[in-house]
Amino acid sequence: MIDLSLTAEQQLLKQTAHDFALNEVQPIVEKIDSSDSHVEPWDLCKNFFAKGVDLGFTQLLLPAEYGGKGKKCVDLVLVLEELGAVDVSVASSYFNLTAAMALFVTRAGTSEQKERILSKVSNSEPFLFSAAESEPNVATSDMFCPMPDAKIGMKTFAQREGDTYILKGEKSLLVTNGGIADGYFIIARTDEDKPMRDSLSLFYVEADTPGLKFGERTSLIGWKPSHHAAIHLDNVRVHEKNRIGQEGQAAELLMLLPEVAIGLAASYVGLARAAYEYAVDYAKKRVSWGRPIIEHQAVALKLADMMVNTQAARLMVWDAACCADTNPFLAATVKAPSCKTFAVDVAIKNAQLALEILGGYGTTTQSKAGKFLNDAMIGYSCDFTREILRLGLVMCM
Repeated sequence: MIDLSLTAEQQLLKQTAHDFALNEVQPIVEKIDSSDSHVEPWDLCKNFFAKGVDLGFTQLLLPAEYGGKGKKCVDLVLVLEELGAVDVSVASSYFNLTAAMALFVTRAGTSEQKERILSKVSNSEPFLFSAAESEPNVATSDMFCPMPDAKIGMKTFAQREGDTYILKGEKSLLVTNGGIADGYFIIARTDEDKPMRDSLSLFYVEADTPGLKFGERTSLIGWKPSHHAAIHLDNVRVHEKNRIGQEGQAAELLMLLPEVAIGLAASYVGLARAAYEYAVDYAKKRVSWGRPIIEHQAVALKLADMMVNTQAARLMVWDAACCADTNPFLAATVKAPSCKTFAVDVAIKNAQLALEILGGYGTTTQSKAGKFLNDAMIGYSCDFTREILRLGLVMCM
C-alpha cells in the first residue's frame, strides 16, 4: 500500500521549517529585495543560516555516525518546500547545496575525509558548501555529450605532481556561493587525452587555499538573497587526500547524488505554492463588477490550475525523494531530472498566472508577482537546462 501521510515527526519538522522561514528568513529576504544592488546579501543571511544549522537543516541527510540527523531525502524536501515558499534562492543556495554536497563525502570519501570534512558540517558552527562545474566558454551540459572527442568539455585541468594536484582554470560567474563558501567541490580534468566524462575528477578545496580567487558577485534577474561569482584557479595546490573518489570518477559520482536536483525541485514547489497562495489572497480581496474576482470563472480556473499543478509537482518530488533512498541510480537518471524540470515549469507557469491575476498591480515592484517570475525563470537553466535534462531522459529509455 502507498501511504503519502507524514509521520508526527515529519509534521513537526515541516512546521519547524515553516515557522523558521516566516520568522527568520522572510524579514531578511524582504529587506534584501527592497534594498539597492550594493547590499551584500550574505552579510544579512549568515545569521539565519546559522540558526538553520542549529535546527539541523544542513545535517538532515548526514548519517548519525558522522554527527548528522540520519534522516531521509523526503525529510529534506519537506524543509526545502517551506523555505522555498519564502525564497527559493535561500532554500536552494544555502540549505539544499550544503545538505546535499556532504553526501559526496559519505558515499565516496575515505575514512579520513569523512572524519575531517563531515565534522565541519555536523559542528554547531555554520559551514557553507559550493560546487564548481561550468566554465565561461564550456557548458556543463557537455557532460552529456556522447562523442568521444577529448577536445570537447571542461578546460580546467589538474596536473598531478607526486601526491599533489595543481589546479588551473576558471569557473563561470554562475558558481553558487562562490566567494562566500567555506568549502568547494571543484571538478577538473586529470587527463586531457580522454573524453571529458572519463577524465573528470572531483576535488575538495577549502576557501583559504592559496591561488583560489573569486570574481565580483554576479547580478541576476532574481535570486537576490543568493551569491554567485566566478572562480579563478591560479595554480591551486590540492593534496591527493582532498580528491574525492578516484581519478576520472567525477561523472560517476554525480550520478550518485540525485538529492541536489530533488532538493532544488522541492524549493521550486515552494515557490509555485507561494505564487498560488499569493494569487488566491489577492483574488479574494480584489473586487470587479461588484464581487471578488475569485468568483469570476476566468480567474477561478487559473487558480484551480495553479493548485493542481503545485500538487502534481509535489507528488513528483516526493516520489523522487523516496526513490533516492531506495534506488539512487534510478533517482539520478530518471526521477530527479523529471521532477526538477516539472517543478520549475510549474513554478514559472504559476508565477505567470499570478501576474495575470493581479493585472496591473502584478507589474509593480510593490507586488511579489514579478519576484516570483524572475526567481522562477532562473530555475530554467539552474542545474542543467530543461532541454538537456529531457534529452538525458531519452538516453535512458
